[in-house]
Amino acid sequence: MHAFLTTEIYIYTNLFYESIFYFFSGNADVALVNFYADWCRFSQMLHPIFEEASNIIRQEFPEKTQVVFARVDCDQYSDIAQRYRISKYPTLKLFRNGMMMKREYRGQRSASALADYIRQQRLDPVREVNDLEDLKVLDRSKRNIIGYFEQRGSVNYRTFERVSNILHEDCVFLASFGNVSRPERYGGDNVIYRPPGENAPDMVYLGSLTNFDLTYAWTQDKCVPLVREITFENGEELTEEGLPFLILFHMKYDTESLERFQQEVARQLITEKGTINFLHADCDKFRHPLLHIQKTPADCPVIAIDSFRHMYIFPDFKDLEVPGKLKQFVLDLHSGKLHREFHHGPDPTDSPSEQSSQEIASSPPESSFQKLAPSEHRYTILKRDRDEL
Repeated sequence: MHAFLTTEIYIYTNLFYESIFYFFSGNADVALVNFYADWCRFSQMLHPIFEEASNIIRQEFPEKTQVVFARVDCDQYSDIAQRYRISKYPTLKLFRNGMMMKREYRGQRSASALADYIRQQRLDPVREVNDLEDLKVLDRSKRNIIGYFEQRGSVNYRTFERVSNILHEDCVFLASFGNVSRPERYGGDNVIYRPPGENAPDMVYLGSLTNFDLTYAWTQDKCVPLVREITFENGEELTEEGLPFLILFHMKYDTESLERFQQEVARQLITEKGTINFLHADCDKFRHPLLHIQKTPADCPVIAIDSFRHMYIFPDFKDLEVPGKLKQFVLDLHSGKLHREFHHGPDPTDSPSEQSSQEIASSPPESSFQKLAPSEHRYTILKRDRDEL
């Protein structure tokens, strides 16, 4: 393991574990960690590039508390690899103050691209507001977190800043200070969430701003929607999470269908969060998966499950609001019923009307979104047994 890949850490001594503590604790503002295996050809190709990038960044950020580049040999330190759920080599993980970011680096493997990525991570994600009137013309298509603080150097603001460093790709963070923020600081420093939509009401954070965990949990809940949009840019990341997809295919302008889907997911499936990913996709952009299930954009909105083995169609979008219908569709995936009927036809216990509707869904095509998973032309994928869904 290396710090900036310039000073060798003798990994057979306790110095290695001290360096692990340093890189993965809160001592480094930003740490980019390369999890690799010596026998992996992609890891071998990345080593000189990673070192060159570290040398570039070291010139710009010489203090070791600012930026750290580190490498972990996953064969020799498999316990560390397991801790951070490494499933492919090489994997580049970003840490901020010891906390691993959910989004790993998946960009171009060049020294300049890695250096640019670190420069972006070093930028202040909080935009200062010098006139509260500016908040009236915010982009309401985005999720905005707005903080009103008495002082920039306060403990409260440092908590807000730490949260923004982690969630800045999910929300826009803004802050005002001193006299500018005074009208909004009724009983002290104040943070609000302004959701998308012109008429959506603000939500006020009622917890303690000195409590990072509480502030982060509240902000994450607001910044990361229950139903996320899948794109070609985030498809690999979502696929690698390993959870089946429940997807609404809808036309971009069809916000009504999306709102209905979001409401029913929140109403019927909130307890399934963590067992399946709730997504929506642009019908025009994802024509191929639609064709895979014998649909076209003209058929949208369409709801389907991609289990990474097969795709299953929800019988009729009009049934979305039938109490329990959408939830049963998901439960049938988890119980294996959808897959069982794929091989053996409708369960004999079902009524004739249910059987006729399920016969349509008993011949599902293979997964389409599995193709968005990390490519074996870019990574060495660790093979793990998966239950067929």
